[in-house]
Amino acid sequence: MPQKVTDWIPDLARWPGPKYQALAEALNDAIKTGALKAGARLPTQRTMAHALGCDLTTITRAYNVARQRGLIDGRGKAGSFVRETAADSIHAAIQTDTGLNTPPVPAGGILQDAMRRGFDAALSHGAGSLLQYQASGGDPSIRRAGADLAARLGIAIGSDQIVVAAGGQNALHAVSRAILAPGSKVACGEFVYPGFRAIAVRLGVELVPLRKMAADALEGVCRERDLAALYIVPTNDNPTAATIPFREREKIAEVARRYRLKIIEDDAYGLLPKEPLPAISSLVPQQAWHILSTSKIISPALRVAFVSAPTVADAMRLAADVHDTAVMPPPLNAAMVASWLRDGSFDRLVTAVRTECEWRSDLARRMLQNHSIGLHPQGCHVWLKLPAEASASMLSQQLAAAGVGAIPSDRFAIGQGKDQALRVSLGSAASRTTVNSALRQLKGHLALLDTERADFV
Repeated sequence: MPQKVTDWIPDLARWPGPKYQALAEALNDAIKTGALKAGARLPTQRTMAHALGCDLTTITRAYNVARQRGLIDGRGKAGSFVRETAADSIHAAIQTDTGLNTPPVPAGGILQDAMRRGFDAALSHGAGSLLQYQASGGDPSIRRAGADLAARLGIAIGSDQIVVAAGGQNALHAVSRAILAPGSKVACGEFVYPGFRAIAVRLGVELVPLRKMAADALEGVCRERDLAALYIVPTNDNPTAATIPFREREKIAEVARRYRLKIIEDDAYGLLPKEPLPAISSLVPQQAWHILSTSKIISPALRVAFVSAPTVADAMRLAADVHDTAVMPPPLNAAMVASWLRDGSFDRLVTAVRTECEWRSDLARRMLQNHSIGLHPQGCHVWLKLPAEASASMLSQQLAAAGVGAIPSDRFAIGQGKDQALRVSLGSAASRTTVNSALRQLKGHLALLDTERADFV
């Protein structure tokens, strides 16, 4: 017989946000701590509503959120029960909460609902064509959607210069194959996205780190080295979280123009800020390849990216490279993104992700205020700089043992990077409670590190 819970009524004041979200967080916490056991029957929604002084729709919404997170099951008239695997799911979330750099899933199931509606709409209007191989470069209507998105960042091109790729990594690989030859030298930051570093190794490309991502540093290297291209993440850099101001973007574009540098602009976070900055590609379009993906602003599950190429001929060559490496992006996903742009769902989803990122970023800023950090106010990761004598790798291992994932700086460093830092993702955790718990663990380890340094001195 399942345990009947009649006395579990949480104190919602412990959790911020709307009451439905607070109740979902309370359920998560009660399961994690063992206050609610697997198989336990929850109070009826009416009982919970009466006890908490809420209306019934608030409780229904909270239970729906908990069900979508895999915490509870609904069994019709029998009621709602804690899932047998709920505790394991929470433990797995804690183990990976700050390692993988993904956007948070908005509360309330709006992404899941949008995907269900999007799939239904795509299958209703284009089932025949969407269940087949797609045209090279992507369906014309989806390429137009990509051109509309690029225009938001100041890139004014036709849809025939857009190529649809199977996510940002596929786009990066295809662009690199299209414009870089073995032995090419590519300027980048001192710390760089590991996915691009892996591509450079595979293609035999040499990465040349800049002392800082700025026009004067780029020009200095251009004078000394025969650079083929610049790889840059202009907004909320992964991993450093730095954003290049517009004036500096203009200067970088001018240096690229004078030295005829190709630009690979990996703008994964470009549309996430409340006020997006114009892309560098918009300032030097004849030399730039701009990549705009959905993985960091909505969900990595979509695997859809849009590449803006300098010319139609460049787009045609790029489409062939995309086909060689991934054949095509998932047709239903791509069609769904295009339909979201038409009906406004795209902006609602990005706004929801942005709002959640803001909350988590603000929490990290407050909790880590005594430490040297880089973060974007609407970003989903933190670049935590450590004292020179600290070991980022060792601290990363200690945090992993405590269930907190943090990636050490040597995973991103080009050459013998001396700076010790950690990239901590704020997005992968399923709940705000988990984020808060992970940051508390991180803050505690940093306090121990400070104590050890003081004792050593």
